[in-house]
Amino acid sequence: MSRIIVIGGGIAGLASAALLAREGNEVTLLEGRPEVGGRAGSWERDGFRWDTGPSWYLMPEVFDHFYKLLGTSADEQLNLVTLDPGYRVYFEGEAQPLDVAAEVEDNLALFDRVEPGAGDRLARYLDSARETYELAKKRFLYTTFADFRPLLRSDVLSKAPRFVQLLLEPLSSFVGRKFRDRRLQQLLGYPAVFLGSSPYLTPSMYHLMSHLDLQDGVLYPLGGFTRVIESIADLARAEGVSILTDAEVTRIVVDDGAATGVEYTDGAGASQRLDADLVVSAADLHHTETQLLAPEQQTYPQEYWDSRTPGPSALLLYLGVEGELPQLEHHTLLFTREWEKGFSAIFGPEPSIPEPASLYICKPSGVDPDVAPEGSENLFVLVPIPAEPALGRGDADGHGDAELEAVADRVIAQIADWTGIPDLAERITVRRTVGPGNFEQELHAWRGTALGPAHTLKQSAFFRAGNVSKKVRGLYYAGGSSIPGIGLPMCLISAEILVKRLRGDTSTGPLPEPLAPSSVREPQEA
Repeated sequence: MSRIIVIGGGIAGLASAALLAREGNEVTLLEGRPEVGGRAGSWERDGFRWDTGPSWYLMPEVFDHFYKLLGTSADEQLNLVTLDPGYRVYFEGEAQPLDVAAEVEDNLALFDRVEPGAGDRLARYLDSARETYELAKKRFLYTTFADFRPLLRSDVLSKAPRFVQLLLEPLSSFVGRKFRDRRLQQLLGYPAVFLGSSPYLTPSMYHLMSHLDLQDGVLYPLGGFTRVIESIADLARAEGVSILTDAEVTRIVVDDGAATGVEYTDGAGASQRLDADLVVSAADLHHTETQLLAPEQQTYPQEYWDSRTPGPSALLLYLGVEGELPQLEHHTLLFTREWEKGFSAIFGPEPSIPEPASLYICKPSGVDPDVAPEGSENLFVLVPIPAEPALGRGDADGHGDAELEAVADRVIAQIADWTGIPDLAERITVRRTVGPGNFEQELHAWRGTALGPAHTLKQSAFFRAGNVSKKVRGLYYAGGSSIPGIGLPMCLISAEILVKRLRGDTSTGPLPEPLAPSSVREPQEA
């Protein structure tokens, strides 16, 4: 049995702790905030409850596989409902929105109605997306990249020329060669935002994302992602994990080149030290490397981050609204006409907040009666903006920074105008905003990004930060900053490949279910 400390109580930290404890280790998880969840937190007021971050339940088989590693299943842990339509999209200058359905046949017909002949092209596009997605799961997502030889399989090598093309061509031009209508191009390009990037920067390899919503359909766990986090925290405790909240880690202790514990500040403000044989940081990797380690101990020092591209930050709005909002679906997107200009404002050399902005709205109260009082709706609004903490912090009741609150006012007016809810502002009874400054200060997010390093070519797969320190023995990483990347499913996979790293397992596929305990062996060299 090894004593292991996990830093960070987001989904990656909780999942890592649960799997490591199942391996037979003594695991303590330290979370600096009063509750676990990280970005996938929860906020309540006046009978409303909001998930504070992630809201799309994609890659359901990844969640189910993780649960099965712990001897249960998604069906046992969650009450999943299929959304139909999966989401609605309003386009600037267009009178009617488009609804993406739960069934792929309906989506093929939708594309044909918008652009004659596009249905057949979409079918081929989705065949490619599915093939790429399945190969990614089999060979690239569940590997530590500690050894490249397992990747040299016939299924990978035979498609190598195709993969090179997909890696070098941006998603925007890949889609543009196949579909002419701006609306269809935007529907197929927007998944780049899930990856913390832009369709003009993201490799077309990631067209695989369209398999998830247009073909697989979109699910929602009743209780929201708060329920997902609760279930994983409960499973971690059942495996014997000790979870300490209000425990802000201030230093990773390194003796003779090896991680031997951490120092942290407890809820009373007292300094504490906890010893360990191994340390896993599931906190923001930039914060871990530049704030918790001395310069000579850093694998990814500040110079590394200076050459990297952050994913966007976000202006988040949590709105409690009187009355029903039939104009909005569970997931609703608003896309501007000058699509590329908006992404340039976020990722360009002179970042600014797009105006108007493309944005996303979640209305969970339409299917989940427990998140809003009867007769009211719960709205979560996300506006991608530059990763720049100077853009400000949000707060409740309009008490955030003035510039950020002014943007929030414009966003509410935009939603009202585009979706046909003229009295939206007057019906808001609860309002809270969150901005880049909140992400930086409250979650230690690098540059205030809402997601992590963008999935550009040089920040994807084996080009992304790895999950083991090259300078400190016994120090490992998990979460969206490292492999395999951004998003809750990726964070669950990061916990699994952490186990594989400790086992010395260089296979490329998921571990067998359920997870069978195996000795954790610390490598002799960092």
